[in-house]
Amino acid sequence: MKILYIPLDERPCNRLFPQFITETREDIELVSPPIELLGNKKKPADVNKLWEYIFSNIKYCDYAVLSIDMLVYGGLIPSRLHYLKKEEAKRRINNIKELKKYNKEIKVYAFNCIMRSPQYNSSEEEPEYYAEHGYNLFRKAYLNDKKNRVDLTSKESEELFGIDIPEEILRDYEERRNFNVDINIEAVNLVKEKVIDFLTIPQDDSSPYGYTAIAQQRVLDYIKKHELELKINIYPGADEVGSSLIARALNDFLDRQIKIYPFYSSTFGPTIIPLYEDRPMNESLKYHVRVCNGVLVENPEKADIILAINSPGKHMQESFDQKDKLDLTYKSFRNLQDFVFKIEEFIEKGKKVIISDSAFSNGGDLTLIKYLDRLDIFDKLIAYGGWNTNCNTLGTVLSSGIYAFDSKDKSKILKHLIYRLVEDVIYQANVRQNITNNFLPKHNLSYTDLKGKEEYVEEEVGKLLLNEYNKYNLSNEYKLNNFKAYLPWRRMFEVGLKFNIE
Repeated sequence: MKILYIPLDERPCNRLFPQFITETREDIELVSPPIELLGNKKKPADVNKLWEYIFSNIKYCDYAVLSIDMLVYGGLIPSRLHYLKKEEAKRRINNIKELKKYNKEIKVYAFNCIMRSPQYNSSEEEPEYYAEHGYNLFRKAYLNDKKNRVDLTSKESEELFGIDIPEEILRDYEERRNFNVDINIEAVNLVKEKVIDFLTIPQDDSSPYGYTAIAQQRVLDYIKKHELELKINIYPGADEVGSSLIARALNDFLDRQIKIYPFYSSTFGPTIIPLYEDRPMNESLKYHVRVCNGVLVENPEKADIILAINSPGKHMQESFDQKDKLDLTYKSFRNLQDFVFKIEEFIEKGKKVIISDSAFSNGGDLTLIKYLDRLDIFDKLIAYGGWNTNCNTLGTVLSSGIYAFDSKDKSKILKHLIYRLVEDVIYQANVRQNITNNFLPKHNLSYTDLKGKEEYVEEEVGKLLLNEYNKYNLSNEYKLNNFKAYLPWRRMFEVGLKFNIE
């Protein structure tokens, strides 16, 4: 079975993770364009060349998993910066209609993000004016939306009155947002016309009020009006969606529905609203399982896969807080020992176990990994993830588990597990902060500005990652050779890895 895959952008999470996932099976071939065609952060991809690639390869594929943001704007970040004309944007998205002329049997799964609205001042992934006005843009929309829906406190009303944003900036930002929602609607129309077989509209860094919530409501109303709710899903996420739809393609191809039994590490886990998301963890779980064409079950004996969800006790923190700023409820409202013993029991019973490590945002739980390592069961998992947001983690882990569930290639599964351990836990929750606080200042560098010294920083990152990995018992059995770390967007937020296992 061949899947044509067009990623959201060129970062490892979108370009390489789906490759790692599909490589665990010999019966799946992922057909995806070379990185040279995918743009570079704020520089958009050459969309016309991407469409040429698609039309050249679509004939012999069974499924197409397409990022509409890539095929219209040239990538995720360009979708927030563009000055496209509507005619050109519609021409690009309507190219999807041509696919079934080349291949009548192709099934098309697509995803198209609702444009995010970060809650901070930074122009690194946004327009230049977001460096000064980003928080105010978010906050003004948040408070106006809240005012219209549930009213404001007197303090909030005073805050809203005091927000001052230049008119030309507000106009530029809101015109682009409205433009992008129009493209979301065009994508919905392609489902209505039966051009797209299944559509996901993820919300990148969402919030209960504000721009993303307003856009979501507009799209939801349109979907409801045309009775397309069963063919389109809207939920928090972005960088994991390509992997989720690739998992859906596998399950559809095999005509199966994977049964998943979830359990949480804390009592409040299902009801906690994670950072950067707008709904309880358990509501997002339902969407992510369905998108992969799985089904939740209440009895572990009936499950194909056991999904262990490491949740906060009561409030979610960033992963870099866990060393010296850990909220007490991570211990008083969560029993992590019981959680890992349950995982061990399921593994001993022969169950396939995957872990969605969402106790923290932007990195894995150091204590969880320490316990798993002590019990010598980390390498007995079939999937693990603990990166960025809860939904990024959840979608990646589910899709990894669905591919690994009946895979016979244990070496590829193991390599993916160790990759996730090194990136999600060792880098995101440990080394990244160490480098940022200690190494970069000594060399007059910053988190987002490495001043052309990426290779120098990458060398230090690689050295620290390997040192930390070698502290785990796991390293005694699985040595890492030819280890190299690289920073794909020349900043500290994400890391790419290359290594072999001895």
